Amino acid sequence: MPIESSAADHIRDLGAYVTASPSSFHAVHEAGRRLAEAGFVRLDEQEPWEGGAGSFFIIRDGALIAWVVPEGAGPGTGFNILGAHTDSPSFKLKPKPTTGAHGWLQAGVEVYGGPLINSWLDRELQLAGRLVMLDGTEHLTATGPLLRFPQLAIHLDRSVNEGLTLDKQRHMNPVWGLGNPADFDLLEVLAESVAGASVDPAQVGGYDVVVADTQAPAVFGGKGEFFASGRLDNLSSTHAGLVALIAHASSGAPAGPVAVLAAFDHEEIGSNSRSGACGPILEDVLVRISDGLGASESQRRQAVSASFCVSADAGHAVHPNYPERHDPANHPVLNGGPLLKINANQRYATDAHGAALWARLCGEAGVPYQEFVSNNAIPCGSTIGPLTATRLGIRTVDVGVPLLSMHSARELCGMEDPRRLAAVTEVFFRTHV
Repeated sequence: MPIESSAADHIRDLGAYVTASPSSFHAVHEAGRRLAEAGFVRLDEQEPWEGGAGSFFIIRDGALIAWVVPEGAGPGTGFNILGAHTDSPSFKLKPKPTTGAHGWLQAGVEVYGGPLINSWLDRELQLAGRLVMLDGTEHLTATGPLLRFPQLAIHLDRSVNEGLTLDKQRHMNPVWGLGNPADFDLLEVLAESVAGASVDPAQVGGYDVVVADTQAPAVFGGKGEFFASGRLDNLSSTHAGLVALIAHASSGAPAGPVAVLAAFDHEEIGSNSRSGACGPILEDVLVRISDGLGASESQRRQAVSASFCVSADAGHAVHPNYPERHDPANHPVLNGGPLLKINANQRYATDAHGAALWARLCGEAGVPYQEFVSNNAIPCGSTIGPLTATRLGIRTVDVGVPLLSMHSARELCGMEDPRRLAAVTEVFFRTHV
């Protein structure tokens, strides 16, 4: 059914999703919970899958693939894929994490991706991720407010406002308590923070744990037009795809393409992992779906040729204090609609066919959109779009919600744009391309 929630309802739900998702592992766990509640069936990659119509999902580490096979799908049916990612720039817990000096307990962390490091100062932060036990079982952990990167007082650095320099090794060691590090173990805190289970820290064999902001998402502005939250890059897109896929499945998924949500991990560090866009996860799932529909190798290639990927990742709104950093003719604004992201060097995968499809989808959804292209003197980042297009040969278009403060601990978007992205995605899932 068409997405009929108001922007305010959508933002509240996005805020709830972000709050429940302090790590990529939490993000896919929460998405899986919502999908199962909506009637999707979780499949095991190590077991055979039956073919045919239905709604399904898998979770591989911090990635999730969910899909809806419509009635009447056959060997040559194509895939409409919404690609996003679950990870965000942050800090990751190192081995031997309990450190400290001068009466302070500190945590050893490593920079993950490209965060705006100064934005993490003087915030109440948590540790969140997964603990893997010696027997191979996994537990999610989230400590709640625990850590802080304390900034040096201006009295001890009088020139700080002329330029702040942070050494990633010396200055970015968060404090989490007082005492002698030899008498404390941060793993005990992580074990105690596992919900619903008693975990022996001595049995923890490994962990993937990141630092996450704990401040609640907030709506603000003169007319309530802004939304601030951590991890909008890129949970705003993952959430939009999740909402759209559930709405599509609830409509009965009329005859059309196989609708797919591909939420990858590790995009912020290059996507080179078994759960990243450079890895085999999406191809593995598409091959098994086609096998279940009785496709030969030739028919599978035919289905791929009939497929399309919308790569959804947050983009840049024009900054009012730095307009010279943007293209002179293209100034996207908050609440102006989702972005169509374009780059001549294919850092974004959009081409003329992708642009035309996006214009068509937005028109059908009744949603405005904006074009984004970088200033020629400032190279842009990239997304999972070119990776997916290159790896699978599926035509891809890059889009996303416009933000300010991208890669900050707390990013800013407009109230209207996340719901609009979900609405266009729902149209995409049911559209023959």
